[in-house]
Amino acid sequence: MYRIHCMNNISTVGTAALERAGYDFVDEPGAADAWLVRSANLHEIGAPDGLLAVARAGAGVNNIPVERCAERGVVVFNTPGANANAVKELVICGVLLACRDVIGGAEWVREASDDPQIAKRAEKAKKRFGGCELAGKRVGVIGLGAIGAEVADALIALGAEVMGYDPYLSINAAWGLDRRIEHATDLGQLLGSCDFVTLHVPATDETRGMISAEAIGRMKHGAVLLNFARDALVDERALAEALDDGRVSRYVSDFANPESANMRNAIVLPHLGASTGEAEDNCAVMAVSQLRDYLENGNIVNSVNYGRVDLGPLAPGETRIALFHENVQGVIGQVSQAVADAGLNIENMSNVSRGQNAYTLLEVTGPLDDEVCERLASLPRIRRARLITRP
Repeated sequence: MYRIHCMNNISTVGTAALERAGYDFVDEPGAADAWLVRSANLHEIGAPDGLLAVARAGAGVNNIPVERCAERGVVVFNTPGANANAVKELVICGVLLACRDVIGGAEWVREASDDPQIAKRAEKAKKRFGGCELAGKRVGVIGLGAIGAEVADALIALGAEVMGYDPYLSINAAWGLDRRIEHATDLGQLLGSCDFVTLHVPATDETRGMISAEAIGRMKHGAVLLNFARDALVDERALAEALDDGRVSRYVSDFANPESANMRNAIVLPHLGASTGEAEDNCAVMAVSQLRDYLENGNIVNSVNYGRVDLGPLAPGETRIALFHENVQGVIGQVSQAVADAGLNIENMSNVSRGQNAYTLLEVTGPLDDEVCERLASLPRIRRARLITRP
């Protein structure tokens, strides 16, 4: 059976499912067939030749060398949506904290806790902690994926007017959005018209620094910026200047760093977005389920470096061969010829590419063995060939 190494503490709700299925847990990363990870930085860790997959119990994968894994035929999974409710609730909390100076008021009470006249003093002091109501305010949601969509729906339920921006929004995702969400076709349109702006996009080459000095300059004067996605999305030096002069009234971030921790008018949290027992359980269960489906059946769901392939579960005694290769012309022809030369016939095949990475899962008539697998692995442009058999 397969060997698993946990790079971080993973919820036992997930790992127990692997134990029941007969998987072994090993202490040495180099002895594992697959890694389960949350926040551990894998960029400086050398992966063993036998590593087949990395499953992250969370959505972001910036702690994983995704493309390097792809080049070696290592599938990287994440768990989109598994922690969406936890993050959504904290975002709504952040919006409300920005509306009302709850933190300042609570700190005043704590400092005045020894004063027997605290109740009387509080009636005068509370004017310093006034705020606004969320109802009727316009909130811009940048990114309408699993978390952003839930945030948008929750804001509408609280009486806010919501404008969404997501140039990569799929048709299926669009159908699931509340019809009251106004769709912005231009980021500047959203920034210039919203009282609150909340970020829900991954940190990619396209999105890093998207809230630049120029973008901040286009924001509505006195607007609030919330960042529960990634700190790399924001030019925080430019933001600090905008907070100092009041162009941005408040920054609420879930990412503490030397820049954000010293900003005026900022509420900075220690990355609490998915820090609930429920979210950790959900992420672990989803990561384990996807990992098992790949290891046992060759199917790939929610990979960030290879496309989705699903031929269903393997029947007892059946064998499949999984091929990782470059996405170039002629590879499938070479594979088909090699299978034919081995006296076999392709019965079922799924081939999906993502960028330069391609994955092919084959079922053939006739006995598949290590010799056939090695022959396929030796073909040009093939990165890895893996034989999968269900006892």
